[in-house]
Amino acid sequence: VASTPGALDLRTSRARLLEMFTDTTCDPEIMKNATDTYFSLLQGFIASLDGTKQENKLRFMQNFKWTDTLQGNTPSAQQDAIFELVSMAFNVAIWHAKFASRLAGKENVTEVEAKDVHRSLKFAAGIFKHLKEVYIPHLITPAEKGRDLDPRVMDTYMVQCKAEAQEVTIARAIELKHNATLIATLAFETANFYQKADHTLNTLEPECSSKWRNYLQLKQHFYMAYAYCYHGQTLLAIDKCGESIKSLQEAEKCYSRAEALCKEYRQTKGPGSTAKPSEQLFFTTLGGLIKNTLQKCERENGFIYFHKVPAEVPQLELKASYGLAEPISFEFPAVSEQCTPEVYTTFDLTKGAKAEKAKPKQEEEVKPMKEPDLKPQKDKGCVIS
Repeated sequence: VASTPGALDLRTSRARLLEMFTDTTCDPEIMKNATDTYFSLLQGFIASLDGTKQENKLRFMQNFKWTDTLQGNTPSAQQDAIFELVSMAFNVAIWHAKFASRLAGKENVTEVEAKDVHRSLKFAAGIFKHLKEVYIPHLITPAEKGRDLDPRVMDTYMVQCKAEAQEVTIARAIELKHNATLIATLAFETANFYQKADHTLNTLEPECSSKWRNYLQLKQHFYMAYAYCYHGQTLLAIDKCGESIKSLQEAEKCYSRAEALCKEYRQTKGPGSTAKPSEQLFFTTLGGLIKNTLQKCERENGFIYFHKVPAEVPQLELKASYGLAEPISFEFPAVSEQCTPEVYTTFDLTKGAKAEKAKPKQEEEVKPMKEPDLKPQKDKGCVIS
């Protein structure tokens, strides 16, 4: 793009936003300021110049390249400002999810910080949802299979963020000793979210999705174990001790399956860092809770109830009426006031397009941005893995 004031402002605000992704001092407010500045300027390359439905000719002036979370360092490129808009916004959503993870991994997470974790995850989900529904369908070149802008990948990220936000809700409900039925219901709904996310990836190539799917599956079985554990407590409270024992036995099976999947997850090669959920407090605490609750139910049954343990596992007919995480609505900012007709006249529309078309297509690797070490300091039970 020519060295016009508009282009220079765009370059500067883009560079500033990219810096924020690796700045450990950046918080959601700073990120919002940086994103609003860049996106409002970029909208000037997308929105109609005269308020009509006529296409903005600046949209196809610049070639943009982005790597993808599942595809290594070989970039995909499109000469389309909407491709840049959705790619950058995708990374903003990833930043919010990682910010939540870093905050949740702090020692002694406060109530305010837990709310920030919850909000950041719901905000990330809202970005993914908005991009998938509104902007990705308008790309001139559809996203390649397995790339970040593939609707299946976008859906999986959105559902995973909702599930992880509900993990915060569950941790809060347990900490405040809410009734077992509420906790079982939230855990069941969360397990269903992880299952949905896993199924969304089942048509992608195993070499890029297996590790991610292992993680989603272990989380699904873990929260099913939570659901059956707390459902067992509910059944014991209404004197259905035999069914309670069966529910706790099923919780043990789900927990064992989650443990096995943790080992499988660590051994599976694939994109991304490897968490160790089986070593974290929230994981080991559940194992002890299931064991102790089952032993209690068996003692009570031997002394008081003498109920026969049924062959069939009690059905989890649970539907949460509140406590479910919903994506926070996201909208891009309006076009910047700097995008005036006078500024548009300074762009040479033919020069940029010809220069980009003349370049041979290369599959060169792009060096990834070095991220700071965001390992949690100490696990206190409220952790987003």
